[in-house]
Amino acid sequence: MKKTLKTLAIATASMITTGAIAGTTNMENPLFAPKSGEYFSKTGAALMYKRADHTDALKLKNHDGFDEFPVWRATEDFGYGITDRLVTYLSLGYTYNGDIDRRGMHRGRLGFGYRIFEDATDFVWDIYGELYMSGVSPMRGSYDVDGFTYKNFSNGRWGGIAGTRFGKTWDKFTASMFAEYLQTIGNHNNEIELNRFDIPGVGAVNATDLGFPKLISVDLKSTNETTIGLSGFYEANDRWSFGGTFKFVEHSDNGVKSIHTPMVQLPAAQQAQRQQVIDGLLAQTADMDDGWQEYVLTAVVSNQITESVQLSLVTEYTFDKSHPNSQNGTDAKLEMGVRANVRF
Repeated sequence: MKKTLKTLAIATASMITTGAIAGTTNMENPLFAPKSGEYFSKTGAALMYKRADHTDALKLKNHDGFDEFPVWRATEDFGYGITDRLVTYLSLGYTYNGDIDRRGMHRGRLGFGYRIFEDATDFVWDIYGELYMSGVSPMRGSYDVDGFTYKNFSNGRWGGIAGTRFGKTWDKFTASMFAEYLQTIGNHNNEIELNRFDIPGVGAVNATDLGFPKLISVDLKSTNETTIGLSGFYEANDRWSFGGTFKFVEHSDNGVKSIHTPMVQLPAAQQAQRQQVIDGLLAQTADMDDGWQEYVLTAVVSNQITESVQLSLVTEYTFDKSHPNSQNGTDAKLEMGVRANVRF
């Protein structure tokens, strides 16, 4: 009899746990995870409006307070359940901003997630690790008397991300929290077009007149980024669900260690003038003071069209607090778009 009761208890616990897993099949649930052998895809398209803030870097470009619209955004997240606990996924994002002639991949991550714990009380704990893929393409930009101008959204660095997420479900409501840390690896994967330098007492001087090549690369320092977030999700019925997230992100300052590209030999006077320019640039960029903090609010309304197809309307507002030399801060940033989620 005891053995029968024990077997029944184990079976009941297994059914409850299975129910908890089934409860996360909504792809907008922050605790969603694909089952073993299941694929999922999340494809998004959005428009963003930005108003540049008033940092020193943007004032130098006479771009402070300017509106940028439309900024086009596209995202793709694709994943596969290796087991009921282990998942692998790829996350990509592309941005085109015609107002500042800047375009390219803004997100690239390849990772694995593992569900450490999921119990009969619907409590879940996940950990994940990711390859940061910004090194796929070099950072591109140009330098002129108004400072550095970015041409793409890549920082040219590879790196690694470690993160964790945990949460709990109460009937139709799920709450979760996550934290992650990104560490990039410094390198010289960048292409910078040199135009002119503003030399005190001389004025604007063409870079080629000082013996600089048209394109150079620089040795960049490593950077880091810390993210924490809170999410709430409510599944009203089989068709409609609603979610919201608050996220804080802190980006560290960039820094230049040296110019990587070899310089040609010049007559002594020109060589000294060029070295003076190089020393001045390295002094200014050793710590670029261009980091920023983001406070991001996201709201999602989703409709379950079929058992495996979901359509979501996503709205996101970001408030930035930028360091003086940042070109990424904004007075206002609003993004609206749609996301199509499929399980197969």
